[in-house]
Amino acid sequence: MTRLSVEMLAADAPPPITSAGHAQLGIAVLVGIAVIVLLITKFKLHAFLALTIGSLTLGAVAGAPLDKAITSFTTGLGSTVAGVGVLIALGAILGKLLADSGGADEIVDTILAKAGGRAMPWAMVLIASVIGLPLFFEVGIVLLIPVVLMVAKRGNYSLMRIGIPALAGLSVMHGLIPPHPGPLVAIDAVKANLGVTLALGILVAVPTVIIAGPLFSKVAARWVDVPAPDRMLPQRASEELERRPGFGATLATVLLPVVLMLAKALVDIVIDDATNTTQRVFDVVGSPLIALLAAVIVGFFTLGRPAGFTKDRLQQTVEKGLMPIAGILLIVGAGGGFKQTLIDSGVGQMILDISKEWSIPAVLLAWLIAVAIRLATGSATVATVSAAGLVAPLAADMSTTHAALLVLAVGAGSLFFSHVNDAGFWLVKEYFGLSVGQTVKTWSVMETIISVVAGGLVLLLSLII
Repeated sequence: MTRLSVEMLAADAPPPITSAGHAQLGIAVLVGIAVIVLLITKFKLHAFLALTIGSLTLGAVAGAPLDKAITSFTTGLGSTVAGVGVLIALGAILGKLLADSGGADEIVDTILAKAGGRAMPWAMVLIASVIGLPLFFEVGIVLLIPVVLMVAKRGNYSLMRIGIPALAGLSVMHGLIPPHPGPLVAIDAVKANLGVTLALGILVAVPTVIIAGPLFSKVAARWVDVPAPDRMLPQRASEELERRPGFGATLATVLLPVVLMLAKALVDIVIDDATNTTQRVFDVVGSPLIALLAAVIVGFFTLGRPAGFTKDRLQQTVEKGLMPIAGILLIVGAGGGFKQTLIDSGVGQMILDISKEWSIPAVLLAWLIAVAIRLATGSATVATVSAAGLVAPLAADMSTTHAALLVLAVGAGSLFFSHVNDAGFWLVKEYFGLSVGQTVKTWSVMETIISVVAGGLVLLLSLII
């Protein structure tokens, strides 16, 4: 985008809801984020409420009329939920269908049957990456824990040698690859191209997950050499089923939305003609909504029917898949409201001005902001939605590629050093039977490696493409 077009956009944009200068806006941002951090960490308030109160606090400190601050927040919340809410819901349904039908178990068992010895950590990272595509991080952990414990006990492996690759695969998918909520809301805030972001995300994710997973697991196993905890293994979904879906059909269903979205991005690059019939068809079938909806409908037949699901059972699976995402939708929506309050208050333009004065690369600035919020709040999702709102104006004059890299920089920063204020930290600690110190030396270091390696690769790509 040319400088002239950026100036024209700025002229068309509505005026800020406050006339505060940079100093007051800077204080407002710090106070708003401090309120969010304090409410989440000290008072254990739900992130949705914390983001709502923090947004109104930011508007008040910036000198905005309360009615306009409320309007900004509700507008941002509504547009964000409208943009990504349906996608999150469809992803949740697909993930639940994959788990309940035994399709996830089929992928796990098939890959493990073909792997052994030194290949086992690589098999675990492959399993976690494939299964992690449609699943939320917490669901993925619960689904894979029985597999990790079983493999570690059966093969007499160090728990870290098997567990770290699985955790790395899940975490990288969660931070960098749509249709996870974090990347989706960042794409929506920055107005990035989903297909390009997905393609570049996979490019960054592959080396990142190799370094943080199988390679780091060798070091982690020496630092924390613990066996799988001696406990009852949780029951796997397929143990209650008489039969389950085939490996090929399950894998095809999971990868269908990714293939459709990547195909759309490829066609857009090759044809680049909005009037071309082929491109218009792929614009429809490769849109996130249609791609995920197609995967869910196909999954009814490729996952549900082979597992013997009746219509009532399918309906129950859909309902159970939707129930846990209410909190995630509210957090993402409130994050969108916070983003809109930042933009309407003029904070986005302030960030744009400051970044020009500092001459700091936009992707590095985005990564640093996400890191700071992640360390303070402990939530990767809160870090992503907040940082994306702050840096969104930087994408106004960026190419499609660099806007996608900005999204990935935010996602990478949101994973930095998970510690005691992160629910994921305690989930890993309890499931693996580790002490706090052992969890820091394994899980926390792994998350930091993912963040730094992915952030470095994004910065490198921004310099060469």
